[in-house]
Amino acid sequence: MLKNFRTYQLAVKFFQACKKQKLPAFLQDQLLRASSSVALNLAEGAGKRTLKDKGKFYYQALGSLNECQAVFDLHGVDSSTRKLSQFLGASICKLCRSTGP
Repeated sequence: MLKNFRTYQLAVKFFQACKKQKLPAFLQDQLLRASSSVALNLAEGAGKRTLKDKGKFYYQALGSLNECQAVFDLHGVDSSTRKLSQFLGASICKLCRSTGP
């Protein structure tokens, strides 16, 4: 099921890119926890039956992505990872809109 979930696959790619960033240990730890949370919440949401339940996890994934982007603002990352985060954010926003308010 997740194999065909494009946003989830993008989140996994994003996590891999975050692992390669050279940051102070405290920011690296925060970035890895937040970026893994993006993928994990997308996976959990995909398994839910109702749109309301799906939306809860998709919005949580978006919040974790925002946390990653804050780390980028605090310390800076390479432009390809930032661009990937923006593309992922657009994809998650679309999922959130599809689940309703």
